[in-house]
Amino acid sequence: MSNLKNSPSGVGEGSSKPVPDADEGFSKLTPDAVIDAVESLGLWADGRQLALNSYENRVYQVGIEENDPVIAKFYRPNRWTDEAILEEQAFCFELAEQELPVVLPEVIDGKTLHHFNGLRFSLFKRRGGRAPEFDNLDNLFTLGQTLGKMHAVGKTKAFEHRPTLDIDTFGRQSVETVAATLLPDSMRDNYLAVCHQLLDLIEQKTAQASDISWIRTHGDCHAGNILWRDDMPNFVDFDDARTAPAVQDLWMMLSGERHHQQVQLLEILEGYEMFNSFDRRELHWIEPLRTLRMMHYCAWLAKRWGDPAFPMHFPWFNTERYWGEHLIELREQQFSLQNPMYGNDFLKLY
Repeated sequence: MSNLKNSPSGVGEGSSKPVPDADEGFSKLTPDAVIDAVESLGLWADGRQLALNSYENRVYQVGIEENDPVIAKFYRPNRWTDEAILEEQAFCFELAEQELPVVLPEVIDGKTLHHFNGLRFSLFKRRGGRAPEFDNLDNLFTLGQTLGKMHAVGKTKAFEHRPTLDIDTFGRQSVETVAATLLPDSMRDNYLAVCHQLLDLIEQKTAQASDISWIRTHGDCHAGNILWRDDMPNFVDFDDARTAPAVQDLWMMLSGERHHQQVQLLEILEGYEMFNSFDRRELHWIEPLRTLRMMHYCAWLAKRWGDPAFPMHFPWFNTERYWGEHLIELREQQFSLQNPMYGNDFLKLY
């Protein structure tokens, strides 16, 4: 399995500033088009419609005559192939077969992925719940148990069509995207210098555990993708499912001061190891993965800036203040990579 390896890139070469991607077809997704798509599957909409928080894709709650509302998810064109979407959904069905709490796409006429007017969409049952409390140790223990079970399924086979979380796509290509689009010229040299140093540090740190196992993961385990219901975490939105180290699904649940994060991690791992083994060397990857996510998130916003939904919902992005703070955060990550809170001293406690 490949890992976070260096690859030639020429980061930041060239000075052109191409226009970021536009909405890629979502402009034709009018309220009437949403209803028409749902009704094309034999359902009868009652006219009620509510746009839900989703930016990469478009997600709507649609009322159905004499039945519960459905959730219609329209996939961003040109992002995933049909095979990649279906592989994500098949992974969810594998998890559900093991009685794991995941939200599944509805099967209609033998299909989970549907096409309408050039767009692809799936329907889901509405699932209520609240955000998990990551500062609640009991919740973290339960989350660890659930992820241990999920990863036991995730390592039984490999993804064929989903991507791998690697230093090229999340790191170097992200830096390239930012430098070539919205990054102010006045910050270019400092930004590229810091990012090169960070990428070099990431290569050094991940080399300490270059032979760890790579498995199928959720890929984006933040609070917004977990609904707490009936004392259990329900995992939603596997849109970023990818091949990665198991720790990718653990570290985003950590928050607060250094000591608090260490206590949280121990609680997660205690629950996790009831159902699955965990390679403690993966702890060396937490700060590299955090850094890569910061780079990738900035590049994601820059790449999608031509989509009208992004300036509307992220007004703080692409401001002078944002770029200054982003550079400071990247510099702070240099210290975190050099002085990780999950280094050898922590491993002695684990």
